Amino acid sequence: MHWSMNTLLLPPYVELGVHSLSGLLWTFLLLFLWHCYRMGSDLPIPGHAHAGKLKSGSRRSMMSRGGSCAGTKCSARSKLSRSDQIAPFISMETEEDEEQGQGYLTPVLSHALFPAQASAEANKLYAALQQYAKRYSWVGMGRIHKGLREQVRLNDLSAIQKPHLFFLPDVPSVPFFPRDAHRHDIEVLEANYSVILAEFKAVYQRGIDSKLGWTSLGPKGQAVFPLYSAGVSVAGNCRSCPCTYRTLLSLRTFISSNSLGSAGFWLLGPGATLGSSYGPTNTRLRCHLGLQTPTLCELVVGGEPQCWSEGHCLLVDDSFLHTVSHKGPPDAGPRVILSVDLWHPNVAAAERQALDFMFSPDL
Repeated sequence: MHWSMNTLLLPPYVELGVHSLSGLLWTFLLLFLWHCYRMGSDLPIPGHAHAGKLKSGSRRSMMSRGGSCAGTKCSARSKLSRSDQIAPFISMETEEDEEQGQGYLTPVLSHALFPAQASAEANKLYAALQQYAKRYSWVGMGRIHKGLREQVRLNDLSAIQKPHLFFLPDVPSVPFFPRDAHRHDIEVLEANYSVILAEFKAVYQRGIDSKLGWTSLGPKGQAVFPLYSAGVSVAGNCRSCPCTYRTLLSLRTFISSNSLGSAGFWLLGPGATLGSSYGPTNTRLRCHLGLQTPTLCELVVGGEPQCWSEGHCLLVDDSFLHTVSHKGPPDAGPRVILSVDLWHPNVAAAERQALDFMFSPDL
């Protein structure tokens, strides 16, 4: 069959004799404007779920909560009025997540209430997360949201890993992490071992007293000389150890902006044992740089024992059940480490920013 150009519907500019190349460009422009119009018309309106975007399961759940006057116009108006009050649409859940019932933001999309039995601290963190999401975005907050809702159930379980403040789900966890998890920061700390040890000795020789900046004084030589405490630098102590302070600032993953992070010199005298306990969160790793490590000093995390070594670092997930002991002779002297809190390598940048906001020392 022979096709004639006369049978095609040509744009007006062709009939007017416009150059073919110009006509092609005009065609692309018109197509682009039409595409922009269609995309703009599909965008969700705050407070309304767009019919083309909302999944059928979510739509049914919303309609079932809209009212109970089935078959009447009153019911329809009730559903509409309630849908006007819902939060802006969040399309971060996949169909696969919905089918498995494990979508991170299922509670957000279904507007389920935060668990009533949650503690005051959990409610405070949940309010802080909502404030952060309102100011920035919900993007990347799925695991944090899920962790806050499951914290209540976690506190009731008997487990070898049970952080008492905040647990971030789906984070690979082992009691001791390899050096490669934070190779840069470990190498920086170990390279400055001699300088850090010299500054500790200068502080230690002045005496252990609360008036000199020491805290957590306990029996059998237990003491802490903090450089950072709950995300806040201890100015007087940092001035006493300027090289150690600058070393901390050079670390890439040091938690220095929220109350989950601390750093300082930890002492444990001969015969002392710190009982079994859990750390507050699994979003951090504790890096222990051995400064003075007498024999028979042991750290047991999650049932796995390890010993410190002078000038070398251990990466510990203290959200596991752990104990510390110094069973050396009385003349062995204290065990001394520099403890530094680093971000867990599997906590994303967006999650770190949100946690800095939620656990800000100012809140």
